[in-house]
Amino acid sequence: MDKKTVIQLLDASIYQYENLVLSGVDVEVQAGEFIYVVGKVGTGKTTLIKTLHAELPLYYGTGNVLDFDLVGIKSREIAQLRRRLGVVFQDFRLLTDRNVYNNLAFVLKATGWKSKLKIENRVNEVLERVGMSHKKEKQPHQLSGGEQQRVVIARAILNDADIILADEPTGNLDPETSEEILDLFIQLNNEGKTILMATHDYAAIAKKPARTWVCTNGKVNDSAKNSDEIEFGHLLERNV
Repeated sequence: MDKKTVIQLLDASIYQYENLVLSGVDVEVQAGEFIYVVGKVGTGKTTLIKTLHAELPLYYGTGNVLDFDLVGIKSREIAQLRRRLGVVFQDFRLLTDRNVYNNLAFVLKATGWKSKLKIENRVNEVLERVGMSHKKEKQPHQLSGGEQQRVVIARAILNDADIILADEPTGNLDPETSEEILDLFIQLNNEGKTILMATHDYAAIAKKPARTWVCTNGKVNDSAKNSDEIEFGHLLERNV
């Protein structure tokens, strides 16, 4: 059976506000894929991810994520789309005025969960999933970088997201912790989650080679389309 297309950009122009960053973007993602987005700083990796979860608008070309049309998407539809996306940021973006448990409970309440018992059960479930059950009463500042990133991943999977968009999720972490976080993403992918990860962590890429989008010279080169011409290692050497 053919896999479902969950992300599609056709001749898309990706802007960071008024600045054109990427043009002629033609990419398609099937459910369950694991894809890296690589490139030098400033080549559009983060801008691309922000466009996919409608933090930045798409004005030109065609864009579709989980059957939501990104061109002209309305605020109500953005909220619906984001409930089906899990986003993992390099800078964590945890609420500093509440503990780990309440960070996650807040998200569930904001997305329509009403039952206190169901919220408690779901928060406990995802914290156990990422190995952070024992830290649920801690404030974010009491956690290491790796622990905070585990909480962010827990937040991303709270509503059983179809796609996880990760922007440099290991960028501020030491190598050992980076490997643990990558293992978590691999496990989620093995369970069927679609993963799109912008990264400079080439040790991670070497551990789990996967389809790769390379942002360079205002374009996105897709290793799936250029596999006859471009060796994976050479992509990294030339563009990063």
